[in-house]
Amino acid sequence: MSLKVQITDDMKAAMRAKEVVKLGTIRLITAAMKQKEVDERVELNDTMILAIIEKMIKQRKDSISQFEAGARQDLADIEKAELAILVAYMPASLSEAEVQVEVAAAVAESGAAGPQDMGKVMAILKPKLAGRADMTAVSGLVKAALTKA
Repeated sequence: MSLKVQITDDMKAAMRAKEVVKLGTIRLITAAMKQKEVDERVELNDTMILAIIEKMIKQRKDSISQFEAGARQDLADIEKAELAILVAYMPASLSEAEVQVEVAAAVAESGAAGPQDMGKVMAILKPKLAGRADMTAVSGLVKAALTKA
């Protein structure tokens, strides 16, 4: 089942169960999906949908840290509830050891010799790890691996 169909089915189930927070979050996802489809005139595939959800997750994490810094725990709790729903749509995350293996394989595949080749390595890793690993952390691992090389 495609992610788009799963999200639609979950929205219907949330309506029936009167789960207000889940319904609101899923509506935010569908609105972002429709916006992207209209703006770019494309039919979204699962990879594109995961990118949208990943962006929404990052926004929620930033909001949570800002709300907690501003002593607004009530708003932070709302964002945390939305974050939990968004994370449920992401594929299982890779462990740090699995990411290290992927980084080493990409460095070998690209023939990277130093930090100047970081773009080549990231170009190989991004499609493989999108949605399954924090790309900021992956970038740091690639930089460390290329500095050693």
